[in-house]
Amino acid sequence: MKETSEKSELFSRRRILKGSVMLLVGGIAGRISSAFGTQEQAADKALSLPWKWVRLDPLEAGRRAYKFYLTRKG
Repeated sequence: MKETSEKSELFSRRRILKGSVMLLVGGIAGRISSAFGTQEQAADKALSLPWKWVRLDPLEAGRRAYKFYLTRKG
């Protein structure tokens, strides 16, 4: 009898519900803080790329990838 009462105290509905609510609140708070904190940083990063955008030829890229795979043995 003592083992079942100890287990029920360890995993009570109230404890599980409280932990779930705290996890949910923490996730929401983290999402809100990251949403407000990264808008300015994301705009700065998008504008400061060190290289120009270049269109790639898909056939040439495939040929080079295949050749690289064969010469480097995977």
